[in-house]
Amino acid sequence: MGSGKRVYNAPPLTSAELRSALAPFPSLPFVSRSTLVEPLPRLSAVLGGGPRLLVKRDDAIPFGFGGNKVRKLAFVAAHAKAEGADTLITAGGVQSNHARATAAAAAKLGMRAVLVANGEPPAAPTANALLDALLGAEVVYVGSREERAPKMNELAEQLRAGGRHPYTIPIGASMPLGALAFVMAMLELVDEMPPPDVIVHSSSSGGTQAGLIAGCRLLGLPTRVVGVSADAPTASLHGDIRAIVSGVADLLRLDPADLGRGTAIEVDDRFVGEGYGISTAASREAIELAARTEALFLDPTYTAKAMAGLIAYVRQQRFVEGQTILFWHTGGQVALFA
Repeated sequence: MGSGKRVYNAPPLTSAELRSALAPFPSLPFVSRSTLVEPLPRLSAVLGGGPRLLVKRDDAIPFGFGGNKVRKLAFVAAHAKAEGADTLITAGGVQSNHARATAAAAAKLGMRAVLVANGEPPAAPTANALLDALLGAEVVYVGSREERAPKMNELAEQLRAGGRHPYTIPIGASMPLGALAFVMAMLELVDEMPPPDVIVHSSSSGGTQAGLIAGCRLLGLPTRVVGVSADAPTASLHGDIRAIVSGVADLLRLDPADLGRGTAIEVDDRFVGEGYGISTAASREAIELAARTEALFLDPTYTAKAMAGLIAYVRQQRFVEGQTILFWHTGGQVALFA
């Protein structure tokens, strides 16, 4: 992947040059058309005006109940297929959006899906766990988040010993190849509208934010990218994102220093509350406001906390009149039915 002599200069690149740079990387048609960018006038009015608010509707991607993980898996599963894989292995919580999207990708490709989930097997599967079962995924349960990666490696070795060809995908598909999907998504966005002043989104394993930042840096955009953490502390996420951006540079045969300049890594961990997947008063308000003003459905783990961050920034006048703020809806609304 990405082999051959580079035929473009260091950033900033034109859209055509960046498309050419991404062309060697195969992707599957899981995102068959651009997702809509829609205004949020009623939410803005409830918040007292101020900046222009927009939403990028990755929650409405048709494949596999949508979301940011579908974009990433379009690249990652294409690579797995090219490598001759017959099994996709990944991990997450019992209600993992990424695990559900991976199971959907495997089903579409005629592969087996093996999911490592931390937590107890549900007595009656709901939401993402129900979809995992419907998609035919095998779920292996472990007691903690720390046990997931070793268990994935153990299962991969067992499958290889049995003559199968597994492909292990890190949590959230947060790897340089997955981040390329959001470099491509930034190309999609600038085809739809002038670059916004700020993109706000939920950040957890770092791959989505790394791709958005890399895309902005590659295109020389002035857009800020604010990741509202769903769990990890700011310093930890900073390191993860920086490493993935560096990996994107390697894939594109760029000097990592070329992608070390431009859009800053901004992570806000003040909206996590008591922990991952635990609602806060602000996230519950965000779910209700988005639904009642714009018929926009958020999930309690990720997008509700990101929207809570956006709402707080508007109320605190950290985002102001004259700015365009884009909320990148990364999906996950299936979790409302857990």
